[in-house]
Amino acid sequence: MARTLPTDRPLLAAPALDVESVYDATADFAWRSLHRLGVDDRDLPDLLQEVYVVVHRRRDDYDPSRPLHPWIWGICVGLTRNYRRRAARSRERLMGALPERASLDRPDTDLERRRRRERGARLLEALEPEKRAVFIMFEVEGMSGRQIAELLGLPLGTVHSRLHAARRELAAALEEGER
Repeated sequence: MARTLPTDRPLLAAPALDVESVYDATADFAWRSLHRLGVDDRDLPDLLQEVYVVVHRRRDDYDPSRPLHPWIWGICVGLTRNYRRRAARSRERLMGALPERASLDRPDTDLERRRRRERGARLLEALEPEKRAVFIMFEVEGMSGRQIAELLGLPLGTVHSRLHAARRELAAALEEGER
């Protein structure tokens, strides 16, 4: 019996994406992206590995005429959504990092500071991953809107829209908490 080739695929395909090279070029970006999107520090190595498993599986889907970072960003967003769904289903409560040293402040001051930090983390966690990442990149890391747009492969207007929406949602949540 003669073997036939599918007619919808070219006989000479483009060379496959080299996953090791992609890793070398984007691992730091992927790590920071996963962190910005709300992945707990203890789960970062596993999710980073998962990013490159997806890159390997989808390497034939990548369009080499497009930049790598937005493609990696999209993979990180999808994996983070799944990660958050799994955590919510299992009702797992992620604990913050333990303090590295004992505080010299009064216990009531230390407690209030910890409560504010935990509340801020909860408010950020409630944001959609895309809004959260843009907010952190702009407000915490000090990146410009243009830098964020270029890095994520987004129109500048989308970056500003997500930043505005994140600020509005955080302000509303803070105002609600004061009542």
